[in-house]
Amino acid sequence: MERTNKTIALIIKLIFWGLLAAFFVWAFTNSMFSTIVEQPDTFFRLLGEHVTIVLLSGAAAVLLAVPLGIFVTRPKFRKSEWLIIGIANLGQTVPSLAVLALAMGFLGIGISAAIVALFVYSLLPIIQNTIAGIDSVDDDMIDAAKGMGLTNSQILWKIELPNALTSIIAGVRTALVINIGTAALAYLVGAGGLGVWIFTGIRLFDNAFLMSGAVPVTLLAILIDYLFKWLQFALVPKGLRLARKAQNS
Repeated sequence: MERTNKTIALIIKLIFWGLLAAFFVWAFTNSMFSTIVEQPDTFFRLLGEHVTIVLLSGAAAVLLAVPLGIFVTRPKFRKSEWLIIGIANLGQTVPSLAVLALAMGFLGIGISAAIVALFVYSLLPIIQNTIAGIDSVDDDMIDAAKGMGLTNSQILWKIELPNALTSIIAGVRTALVINIGTAALAYLVGAGGLGVWIFTGIRLFDNAFLMSGAVPVTLLAILIDYLFKWLQFALVPKGLRLARKAQNS
């Protein structure tokens, strides 16, 4: 069964990359990326703005969401989970355009409004995955750590967080991939980014502008997704990987 699943996954990957290669051949043949070729300086400036918005909002979300996720998993603060999740859920419930508009109303036009809006949009998946990761730690493991004389702080850093790391990284991965696409809307609040070319292409019915903005955004999302998928494997201690592999076998 496992070998069959791996074969199917490999076939799907080959089909995906084959279609992607065919698309690029078609796009280059029809000069769909002529805007990038003709304006490389502008492209790299817009790409830099796009990446800056995504990374700053994502980093700020991680710095707040992970501690909040840890906070609500402490027994004495467990009752506050519904409140924290409810507040974070507002960022996902309200449409992204509305969040951008609200941020612009408080901060004005510019990159600050885009960063704050995407920061709010990133909180929920990171908080939820942090909570889920810590809650998934086996109670017997916690009891054994207490029996060895570890303090609550030591249990958190040596037992809970290492075991929850895969789940936390998955939450960050989800948030960043969503933000890469949503950051295209930052153009609407004067924050720049690749959305400038996307919306210019839509407004002028110009496929070269549209493709030169949309395709790099798509490729950036795929790149980040694969990078964090690798991090989910690389940052988990080898002992934990072997233990989980033994449990699944």
